[in-house]
Amino acid sequence: MTSDATALRTLINIDVPELEAGVRFYTAALGLRVGRRFGDAMVELLGAEVPIYLLAKAAGSLPFTPDSGAQAPAARTYARHWTPVHLDFAVPALAPALERARSAGARVEGVSEHSWGTLGLLVDPFGHGLCLIEFRNRGYDELATSGGASS
Repeated sequence: MTSDATALRTLINIDVPELEAGVRFYTAALGLRVGRRFGDAMVELLGAEVPIYLLAKAAGSLPFTPDSGAQAPAARTYARHWTPVHLDFAVPALAPALERARSAGARVEGVSEHSWGTLGLLVDPFGHGLCLIEFRNRGYDELATSGGASS
Protein backbone atom coordinates (compact mmCIF):
# COMPACT_ATOMS: atom_id res chain seq x y z
CA MET A 1 0.00 0.00 0.00
CA THR A 2 1.23 3.47 -0.80
CA SER A 3 2.27 5.85 1.97
CA ASP A 4 0.30 8.67 0.31
CA ALA A 5 -3.08 8.49 2.05
CA THR A 6 -4.69 10.52 -0.77
CA ALA A 7 -3.57 8.26 -3.62
CA LEU A 8 -6.40 6.54 -5.44
CA ARG A 9 -6.04 2.76 -5.61
CA THR A 10 -7.78 0.56 -8.15
CA LEU A 11 -9.19 -2.86 -7.27
CA ILE A 12 -11.25 -5.02 -9.58
CA ASN A 13 -14.05 -7.19 -8.18
CA ILE A 14 -15.80 -9.86 -10.24
CA ASP A 15 -18.86 -11.63 -8.87
CA VAL A 16 -18.97 -15.34 -9.66
CA PRO A 17 -21.58 -17.90 -8.60
CA GLU A 18 -18.95 -20.47 -7.58
CA LEU A 19 -15.55 -19.35 -6.36
CA GLU A 20 -13.43 -22.33 -7.44
CA ALA A 21 -14.94 -22.29 -10.94
CA GLY A 22 -13.96 -18.61 -11.14
CA VAL A 23 -10.42 -19.37 -9.98
CA ARG A 24 -10.07 -22.17 -12.54
CA PHE A 25 -11.29 -19.97 -15.38
CA TYR A 26 -9.32 -16.78 -14.65
CA THR A 27 -6.06 -18.56 -13.82
CA ALA A 28 -6.25 -20.77 -16.93
CA ALA A 29 -7.64 -18.15 -19.34
CA LEU A 30 -5.46 -15.20 -18.32
CA GLY A 31 -2.50 -16.77 -16.56
CA LEU A 32 -3.35 -15.10 -13.25
CA ARG A 33 -2.29 -16.74 -10.00
CA VAL A 34 -3.99 -17.05 -6.64
CA GLY A 35 -2.76 -14.58 -4.02
CA ARG A 36 -4.67 -14.50 -0.76
CA ARG A 37 -7.85 -16.39 0.09
CA PHE A 38 -10.47 -14.80 2.29
CA GLY A 39 -12.41 -17.78 3.57
CA ASP A 40 -14.84 -19.26 1.07
CA ALA A 41 -16.18 -15.88 -0.10
CA MET A 42 -13.25 -14.18 -1.86
CA VAL A 43 -9.98 -14.92 -3.66
CA GLU A 44 -7.33 -12.45 -4.75
CA LEU A 45 -5.85 -13.04 -8.21
CA LEU A 46 -2.47 -11.57 -9.07
CA GLY A 47 -0.56 -11.11 -12.29
CA ALA A 48 -2.39 -8.13 -13.77
CA GLU A 49 -1.44 -4.50 -13.11
CA VAL A 50 -4.01 -4.39 -10.31
CA PRO A 51 -5.34 -7.18 -8.11
CA ILE A 52 -8.55 -8.88 -9.20
CA TYR A 53 -10.86 -10.20 -6.51
CA LEU A 54 -13.35 -12.94 -7.24
CA LEU A 55 -16.37 -12.64 -4.96
CA ALA A 56 -18.69 -15.60 -4.40
CA LYS A 57 -22.21 -14.25 -4.94
CA ALA A 58 -25.13 -16.58 -5.57
CA ALA A 59 -27.30 -16.14 -8.65
CA GLY A 60 -30.51 -14.41 -7.64
CA SER A 61 -28.90 -12.59 -4.71
CA LEU A 62 -29.29 -8.82 -4.43
CA PRO A 63 -26.22 -6.66 -5.06
CA PHE A 64 -26.91 -4.50 -1.98
CA THR A 65 -27.89 -5.51 1.53
CA PRO A 66 -31.25 -4.16 2.75
CA ASP A 67 -29.50 -2.13 5.46
CA SER A 68 -27.22 -0.33 2.96
CA GLY A 69 -29.98 2.10 2.02
CA ALA A 70 -29.39 1.41 -1.69
CA GLN A 71 -32.12 0.02 -3.91
CA ALA A 72 -31.16 -2.98 -6.01
CA PRO A 73 -32.62 -2.65 -9.52
CA ALA A 74 -32.35 -6.39 -10.13
CA ALA A 75 -30.94 -9.57 -8.65
CA ARG A 76 -27.67 -11.06 -9.89
CA THR A 77 -27.83 -13.16 -12.99
CA TYR A 78 -25.04 -15.08 -14.63
CA ALA A 79 -26.76 -15.39 -17.99
CA ARG A 80 -24.98 -13.47 -20.75
CA HIS A 81 -25.33 -9.79 -19.93
CA TRP A 82 -23.88 -6.49 -21.05
CA THR A 83 -22.58 -3.69 -18.92
CA PRO A 84 -20.90 -0.45 -19.99
CA VAL A 85 -18.06 -1.24 -17.57
CA HIS A 86 -16.02 -4.27 -18.55
CA LEU A 87 -12.45 -5.52 -18.46
CA ASP A 88 -9.96 -5.34 -21.32
CA PHE A 89 -6.71 -7.29 -21.09
CA ALA A 90 -3.79 -6.33 -23.35
CA VAL A 91 -2.01 -9.46 -24.58
CA PRO A 92 1.20 -9.80 -26.59
CA ALA A 93 -0.42 -12.07 -29.21
CA LEU A 94 -4.18 -12.40 -29.66
CA ALA A 95 -4.49 -15.80 -31.35
CA PRO A 96 -2.88 -17.87 -28.56
CA ALA A 97 -4.62 -15.77 -25.89
CA LEU A 98 -8.00 -16.42 -27.52
CA GLU A 99 -7.27 -20.14 -27.69
CA ARG A 100 -6.18 -20.22 -24.04
CA ALA A 101 -9.38 -18.40 -22.99
CA ARG A 102 -11.55 -20.65 -25.19
CA SER A 103 -9.92 -23.76 -23.72
CA ALA A 104 -10.63 -22.42 -20.22
CA GLY A 105 -14.34 -21.98 -21.00
CA ALA A 106 -14.73 -18.56 -22.64
CA ARG A 107 -16.89 -18.07 -25.71
CA VAL A 108 -15.40 -15.87 -28.43
CA GLU A 109 -18.11 -13.56 -29.74
CA GLY A 110 -16.07 -11.75 -32.35
CA VAL A 111 -12.71 -10.46 -33.51
CA SER A 112 -12.24 -7.08 -35.17
CA GLU A 113 -9.35 -5.14 -36.66
CA HIS A 114 -8.68 -1.49 -35.81
CA SER A 115 -5.93 1.04 -36.50
CA TRP A 116 -4.68 0.53 -32.94
CA GLY A 117 -4.80 -3.30 -32.91
CA THR A 118 -6.96 -6.41 -32.93
CA LEU A 119 -9.82 -6.85 -30.47
CA GLY A 120 -11.27 -10.17 -29.32
CA LEU A 121 -14.71 -9.99 -27.71
CA LEU A 122 -15.36 -12.82 -25.24
CA VAL A 123 -17.81 -13.90 -22.60
CA ASP A 124 -16.57 -15.76 -19.53
CA PRO A 125 -18.43 -18.82 -18.17
CA PHE A 126 -20.36 -16.49 -15.81
CA GLY A 127 -21.87 -14.22 -18.47
CA HIS A 128 -19.38 -11.35 -18.07
CA GLY A 129 -18.06 -9.74 -21.23
CA LEU A 130 -14.34 -9.12 -21.51
CA CYS A 131 -11.96 -8.19 -24.27
CA LEU A 132 -8.46 -9.28 -25.23
CA ILE A 133 -6.47 -6.69 -27.16
CA GLU A 134 -3.32 -7.10 -29.20
CA PHE A 135 -2.07 -3.54 -29.66
CA ARG A 136 -0.06 -2.59 -32.72
CA ASN A 137 1.90 0.48 -33.73
CA ARG A 138 1.18 3.11 -31.08
CA GLY A 139 -1.88 1.35 -29.61
CA TYR A 140 -4.63 3.75 -28.56
CA ASP A 141 -2.28 6.64 -29.38
CA GLU A 142 -3.28 5.98 -33.02
CA LEU A 143 -6.58 7.65 -32.04
CA ALA A 144 -5.28 10.33 -29.68
CA THR A 145 -6.02 13.95 -30.40
CA SER A 146 -4.48 16.99 -28.79
CA GLY A 147 -5.92 18.17 -25.53
CA GLY A 148 -3.62 16.66 -22.97
CA ALA A 149 -4.29 16.12 -19.31
CA SER A 150 -5.04 18.99 -17.00
CA SER A 151 -3.66 19.31 -13.50
